[in-house]
Amino acid sequence: MAAKLITIVSILLASAPLCFSQNGLSPQFYDHSCPRAHEIVKSVIAKAVAKEPRMAASLLRLQFHDCFVQGCDASLLLDSSGGIMSEKRSVPNNNSARGFEVVDAIKSAVEKECPKTVSCADILALAARDSTVLAGGPSWEVPLGRRDSRSSSFSGSNNNIPAPNNTFQTILSKFTQQGLDNVDLVALTGSHTIGNARCTSFRQRLYNQSGNNQPDSTLDKSYAAKLRSGCPQSGGDQNMFPLDFVSPTKFDNSYFKNILSSKGLLNSDVVLATKNKATRELVKKYAENNQLFFQQFAKSMVKMGNISPLTGSKGEIRKNCRKINT
Repeated sequence: MAAKLITIVSILLASAPLCFSQNGLSPQFYDHSCPRAHEIVKSVIAKAVAKEPRMAASLLRLQFHDCFVQGCDASLLLDSSGGIMSEKRSVPNNNSARGFEVVDAIKSAVEKECPKTVSCADILALAARDSTVLAGGPSWEVPLGRRDSRSSSFSGSNNNIPAPNNTFQTILSKFTQQGLDNVDLVALTGSHTIGNARCTSFRQRLYNQSGNNQPDSTLDKSYAAKLRSGCPQSGGDQNMFPLDFVSPTKFDNSYFKNILSSKGLLNSDVVLATKNKATRELVKKYAENNQLFFQQFAKSMVKMGNISPLTGSKGEIRKNCRKINT
């Protein structure tokens, strides 16, 4: 009998990671308290992405920019008020982060179904997954049970989020500070397979290299010429360009193929293949094997979603994602 009990306990322990992450999050968190939560989130996002395909990338990006600042707690969604200085106004987010109205619509629909139950932080996590799937990418079980912060960190937003012109070592350091490694770095940066970047994010690669006003030597000449035609040396800061010019709205591994053919848009893309042997090998592997990229992206998204969540009695469930409860 004792041996049988030990076997049962062993089986339960072995299967536990499938249901619970180390911090108590669980994909089944809302199964009883709000069973239609997943369906509602997916429905609102499907309409938003059908209306504007670019929205998939924008919603996916929101979770990155939230989790890298004091954990996955929806602090990014807070507007400035009282003692709160919104992270939306920080350099990485100002005139760049978007999709907040879609999050508002999801929250409104969920509140009607299950008041004061589903957190804004969990909405961001589900939105990132559903946006990826709608763009043709992988799916994964999203651990849930996060609660929302009652504070934001403007300085954290300015300092913790990797920038397009950061050096490789700076970018890697910002990932390792969050408990993410170089495998996560390459896989998660693969989200650049969808979405756009502004001219101001990569202009330095097009001009004034080596003092001769020429493009960066790591940039394909014909590709550089196309970029220069829409991104002049001065002006046009907000002109938009696809991060993946081959399939800009499709989630696939062409992003990695672009990097290897010297057609990566941002400096932060290029350094993955030029500044570190280990990350270059990963870029090659993902360029050759789309399924391998999808598998690792899903794993790394779950890992990123586990960064310092508020659980239990910490934080709150905001009624409005833009402001703390009164």
